[in-house]
Amino acid sequence: MGKLNGKVALVTGGASGIGRACALALGREGASVAVTDIDAKMGQECAGQIARDGGKAIFLRHDVADEAEWISVIATIKSQFGRLDILVNNAGIAIAGQITELSLADWHRQLGINLDGVFLGTKHGLPLMRAGGGGSLINIASTVALTGSGNMPSYSATKGGVRAFTKSVALQCAALKDGVRVNAIYPGIIDTPVYGKFEGAPQHGEGGANTKHISRDPEALSARVVPLGVPGAAEDIANGVLYLASEGSRYVTGAELVIAGGLA
Repeated sequence: MGKLNGKVALVTGGASGIGRACALALGREGASVAVTDIDAKMGQECAGQIARDGGKAIFLRHDVADEAEWISVIATIKSQFGRLDILVNNAGIAIAGQITELSLADWHRQLGINLDGVFLGTKHGLPLMRAGGGGSLINIASTVALTGSGNMPSYSATKGGVRAFTKSVALQCAALKDGVRVNAIYPGIIDTPVYGKFEGAPQHGEGGANTKHISRDPEALSARVVPLGVPGAAEDIANGVLYLASEGSRYVTGAELVIAGGLA
């Protein structure tokens, strides 16, 4: 306990699932945490839980695809905490289905959240991290970035972009000797509420106005395709984030940390 005392962390998509587990874990280890999400109710509850556990946290409503909101979020963190040491770019959505039935608007929507959001977080987060002497930038990708997915080609494209972007920014930061390490985590099948929120491309049109969520069963899916036979938990990913956020990974940058029960 306390390995992140004095550090300040930002977790996007922190209201539920993997993001929530990461925010809670970082708070338990002593970091002050800015939890951001479009879900204000759940986001505020997450920040409140960190406070109840004895930590310090704030919630900020945040659309990661909106550059103006990124500028505002980073300014608030600078004002309230004075620094940023850990940035977890976690927010994302998943759209499944045939690529021929995906609207261009929804392709852009998924790119905006999953890839533009990572770009914007990096662009606006790095200066504050550098001002404090460095830190750890952690991008949440997916095993589909490594293997592709016949069910989610557009989602795979965004996560493949996160993979290449992470490695490239890691090299750029290393060349600048700015003290920032940049790594990515590749979750496999993780039992979180996102499995009830997958979107089917054939079921909605422009902009996702008629979106219908697809129910999936991570237990059954894992039994079929995961070597260990069971899905992971959000806390498994949070443990990887703790490693990459801590001094225990001081010599790790540009890495791919696959947490997937042997998948990929």
